[in-house]
Amino acid sequence: MQSTPAARGRNVVVVGTQWGDEGKGKVVDWLTDHAHGVVRFQGGHNAGHTLVIKGVKTALQLIPSGIMRDGVACYIGNGVVVDPTHLLGEIERLEGIGLEVRSRLYLSESCPLILPFHVELDKAREAQRESSGSGKIGTTGKGIGPAYEDKVARRALRVQDLKHPRRFADKLHELLELHNFALGGHLKGQTLAFDPIYEHAMRVADQLAPMMADVGYLVHRAHTEGKNLLFEGAQGTLLDIDHGTYPYVTSSNCVAGNAAAGSGVGPDQLHYILGITKAYTTRVGSGPFPTELPIDVPGSVGHHLSSVGQERGTVTGRARRCGWLDAAALKRAIIINGISGLCITKLDVLDGLPEIQVGVGYELDGRRIDILPLDADDIAACRPVYETLPGWSESTAGITEWSRLPANARRYLERVQAFIGAPVDMVSTGPDREHTIVLRHPYTN
Repeated sequence: MQSTPAARGRNVVVVGTQWGDEGKGKVVDWLTDHAHGVVRFQGGHNAGHTLVIKGVKTALQLIPSGIMRDGVACYIGNGVVVDPTHLLGEIERLEGIGLEVRSRLYLSESCPLILPFHVELDKAREAQRESSGSGKIGTTGKGIGPAYEDKVARRALRVQDLKHPRRFADKLHELLELHNFALGGHLKGQTLAFDPIYEHAMRVADQLAPMMADVGYLVHRAHTEGKNLLFEGAQGTLLDIDHGTYPYVTSSNCVAGNAAAGSGVGPDQLHYILGITKAYTTRVGSGPFPTELPIDVPGSVGHHLSSVGQERGTVTGRARRCGWLDAAALKRAIIINGISGLCITKLDVLDGLPEIQVGVGYELDGRRIDILPLDADDIAACRPVYETLPGWSESTAGITEWSRLPANARRYLERVQAFIGAPVDMVSTGPDREHTIVLRHPYTN
């Protein structure tokens, strides 16, 4: 006799399809109106998600964006590296504006910890790269890369180790000796003492203990109970450690496929992949950027994108590099992630430009290439091939209906959609959660 199958929720994965900073936080916040919980599955506090709700701006780095919705559960999955001091600081900041956080935040016990020596290693390596002339990667200096290195080397201290003081101390002694050797040697950095790190870790352990959880099982159980979930990626596809512009990348897998591995659920539980794409392109840090425009020339397009778009990094405060939409790079991101639909953000930044260019390919060594190459040196040598479209003078800011967009704005979005081979299901026309056009809802269709 067959039993009736249990109810199953519908799950959506939100990923960036460029070099990060695409506006994922706003979209996640908007979608959580239909979700029981939000899951972060990679990265650390090098991510920056800025939300604007009723005109009030809030910046999140480690805590999932769903925290801004009352009653939404927030999960930090095993694929995230966690600086416990930063996490507690972010919790306290959110509590300071009246949010209840601790009762609905679940921290995977398998998350690797970011400790002070990881930060020192990160900074010392960047300084050495710069002084040697090899060129900085442009990390945030938060210790993300060194923490992932310890994870892969199978020597990381993890959240669960905080529950066992003797075990934590033994592993910390070994790890600190290893990293102090590098810091005090060829990196010429600052070595660190054991006692302050250990004593601080034991203090934060008591605060984190109530939030420690088996996140993979909790997420699985919520799904089988028919609850909708949203998996929130950080950074962007072109910063992925495997598929991005290596070595100018982050230290984790930012693509949709990692939502399963980074949270502890099966890939069959990922139903719709929403790619977030700016109507133009930005990048923070070093690395190739074929469609880049100068941003320091007043009156230029690059200056317009930078100033009107308020393009500064949420975490670093650094000015973002800006350029035309690189649809040929976007096409690769569509393939890698298996995108179900796109949300185009910051369309309103293009208002007032007489014409708009879209990168539709590259010229490399006299050859035409139709999709972003895999080698960073090849990308740096590429010259973009553009298609020119007419701009629009009318404002798109705050529009919530497709039919009210200027005709040329609609033509621009339709051309991008046709070129990349994926549907534009949503359009963001401003920073507030309500400034959104929905053509196909990821949860209700």
